[in-house]
Amino acid sequence: GGVRMIPIRTPLGEAQVWTKRIGNNPSTRLLLLHGGPGGTHEYFEACDSFLPAAGIEYYYYDQLGSTYSDPLSDPSLLDVDRFVDEVDQVRDALGLTSENFFLLGHSWGGILAIEYALAHPEHLKGLVISNMMSSIPAYNRYAEDVLMPEMDPHALAEIQRFEARGETSDPRYMALLMRHHYVEHVLRMPEEAWPEPVRRSFDHITESIYVPMQGPSELGASGKLADWDRTEALAGIEVPTLVIGARYDTMDPSFLEEMARALPKGRYLHCPTGSHMAMYDDQATFFEGLVQFLRAPSAGD
Repeated sequence: GGVRMIPIRTPLGEAQVWTKRIGNNPSTRLLLLHGGPGGTHEYFEACDSFLPAAGIEYYYYDQLGSTYSDPLSDPSLLDVDRFVDEVDQVRDALGLTSENFFLLGHSWGGILAIEYALAHPEHLKGLVISNMMSSIPAYNRYAEDVLMPEMDPHALAEIQRFEARGETSDPRYMALLMRHHYVEHVLRMPEEAWPEPVRRSFDHITESIYVPMQGPSELGASGKLADWDRTEALAGIEVPTLVIGARYDTMDPSFLEEMARALPKGRYLHCPTGSHMAMYDDQATFFEGLVQFLRAPSAGD
């Protein structure tokens, strides 16, 4: 296949990141930014069932430190602006330009995609912000005000005790999160039915990136990203942008819809049966809306 290691300059020397191209379409090239931070491209493999048939060229990419790329040599590289610079180096190496370059960021990748659009709008043909609010404080409020009260209070209390003690690698902690949170809000399928690419991606999360940046738990963020908020800046993103939200997501869908309204060329795609991994649990809606946008990014501005 089109696997290519791309050399990346960092403040601590050069490293290589993994990319893979699928398809060939000189006018529509989609670069995928995975979540985590410290996740992998693997859960995006759902794209293989939809995008080739639609004639879209797309690129899997593991960010520096993620499983298929070089390890991250030092925690000082865990910096949003450095990740943005890395994305631009990948874009440049792949020859993606404003004539064809679409950027899709999911979850943490959505933070990266928003930051990229603010830093380098001149290179973008279109932007997709998937399942990510433009404010971590607002995301934390939604977790506290809406998601936590819906949870079994005993399970929630036990989860929070594990977190307070810093014992988030305890299997009991993970089991509680899976049963009371993940299968409700991350991927709405029984755990044993989770698709293999998703399992693989979850197995491959690099904790040394995930924990400092996001914090140990999916129930809100507490790491380096805790104060991140670009809501006021959305009005300055002038490229056509699709915001994807889902009814059962960890991210507030009404907030995501507001984001689409705040963006000068924003559109909102709602996945009514989906959660955080709507590309699996509301797959037809997700990919039909994505393909429609990629084919006509400026329609209905």
